Amino acid sequence: MNAPAATSIRRSRDVPTLVAAAREGDHRAVARLVSLVENDDPVLPEVAAALAPHTGSAQVIGLTGSPGVGKSTTTNELVRAFRARGRRVGVLAVDPSSPFSGGAILGDRVRMQDHATDSGVYIRSMSSRGHLGGLAAATPQAVRVLEGAGCDVVLIETVGVGQAEVEIASLADTTLVLLAPGMGDAIQAVKAGILEIADVFVVNKADRDGADATYRDIQGMIGLGERGPGEWRPQVVRAVANRGEGIDDVLAAIDKHHRWMVEHDELTRRRETRAAAEVEAIALGALRARIGSLRDGEALPALAARVAAGKLDPYAAAKELLDTLEA
Repeated sequence: MNAPAATSIRRSRDVPTLVAAAREGDHRAVARLVSLVENDDPVLPEVAAALAPHTGSAQVIGLTGSPGVGKSTTTNELVRAFRARGRRVGVLAVDPSSPFSGGAILGDRVRMQDHATDSGVYIRSMSSRGHLGGLAAATPQAVRVLEGAGCDVVLIETVGVGQAEVEIASLADTTLVLLAPGMGDAIQAVKAGILEIADVFVVNKADRDGADATYRDIQGMIGLGERGPGEWRPQVVRAVANRGEGIDDVLAAIDKHHRWMVEHDELTRRRETRAAAEVEAIALGALRARIGSLRDGEALPALAARVAAGKLDPYAAAKELLDTLEA
């Protein structure tokens, strides 16, 4: 692509043109669409409408775990494995926000330079912007952009904040929880739902001392869980991602889980649940925006004054506020 055209795509807000270019594999168009999502641009409804016919079929895989367990390296190797299958791959790597600029550190792009020149791979670092749960607020819509751009597989790598990082389970078809020996992860996995969100456990850095103990601990914890007939039992695999070892086993576990979801109609259920959460989030965002406009007017301050003076209870005030919104 020549420079003027590249500049045009980068600055364009012509949604049909951007979507068409993204569908043809133009990385600048994909980047522009993701930026519109991150910035909550007013054209988002038009973007979503244009992308909708091309979404719903990508395999979404989440990777989470404590910092230092090798999420980026494992992601890099999974990209390589999926590309060997001829799949187009998108990566959303959610990085911690800078407390000063609010931007992402972009460390994952540095680690994934192996795929920088591959037109079948799109890698995007996203700032969490203070959003809890290990993801960015814009991640669900960014996934739709990558789906709409023709990605067969979307890999989402979370911030790596440990026990609070459970939101990925509501966004991914398959969730990988990475552990490493000597980091206390086997015990931490019991806490705060980490054990429950994993479809596949990956004991990375399995060449280190203590890897066998970590593997046995996780297997033991899984064995303590109550499961009915036909329910999924999380797989536990070993890997040494920085040497590419065990990645075939990780991929086999992902494939096994995908087949199980299809056979038990779980894939449809998860995607419908994900769509419901997206719709709810958009509706709540619109509601907050309308309430914010009332805050700048007279209705909300007047209700607040009556509540503060003891002339009105907060539930009645909230009802009046909702009535105002419906009017």
